[in-house]
Amino acid sequence: MTPRLRFRLLGVGAMASPRFAPAGLLVLCGRHRVAYDGGPGAEPPEGRLDAWLVTDDHAELRSALRRLAAERGLEPSMTDADLGELCIRALPIAHTSHPTCGYRMEGSEGVVVWAPEFWTFPAWAANADLMFAEASAWDRPIRFRGGVGGHAPVGEVGADAARNRIGRLVYAHIGRPCLPAMDAGLVPEYGEWGREGHTYFLSPHGRACCRGGIFDARPRARLSARLRSRGPTALADVSMWLCRRGAVPARLPSWA
Repeated sequence: MTPRLRFRLLGVGAMASPRFAPAGLLVLCGRHRVAYDGGPGAEPPEGRLDAWLVTDDHAELRSALRRLAAERGLEPSMTDADLGELCIRALPIAHTSHPTCGYRMEGSEGVVVWAPEFWTFPAWAANADLMFAEASAWDRPIRFRGGVGGHAPVGEVGADAARNRIGRLVYAHIGRPCLPAMDAGLVPEYGEWGREGHTYFLSPHGRACCRGGIFDARPRARLSARLRSRGPTALADVSMWLCRRGAVPARLPSWA
């Protein structure tokens, strides 16, 4: 049976990305459809839209977004929305000198967050089952001129997501500093790179899933090496934590 709530990444690129379309999301909830951000090359497919929500109404792509939304009879806006079984709330984000926001979507199947740009991790995202997040920077933050915000790096976003008990973390605003890391085969310690055109959904138990199976939230690379060095007790502890999050079976991970 097709899940009621589906989340399709229209693009995963930061501004002027040489590789990806602008970060954007399409949410499908029964007969309702809502677009988030996006832009040229990351437009929602043809068909009716209930709303076109944006996280920054002063963004560089605002003119293009207004034109694209006008073709659907809509105006891009930073606002709440109510789709009956899905409640969407625009909540403040610390990012730059003017007000910006992210979105917390709550429904019977779970909680999903769209927050593609921020300087500090939003506390209101805590306990989300699925979060689409910032990835403009790889290993060091990008600070805006004048000290008025910027972009948090992937490592910091992942650590904050783990502390805030995010079930599945998808990096959906990938900047140029991350491209060499991706080309070198490096992966985040927590979370995964978003994939354009990919559809994500929540299972009835709130697990974040995707086409191809339930997400495996196993920590990777450097984290697994650290755990091995600490012996079977640490491995057992992290395995039980993952089980409580509904990510893997109740056994030691295969990478132990």
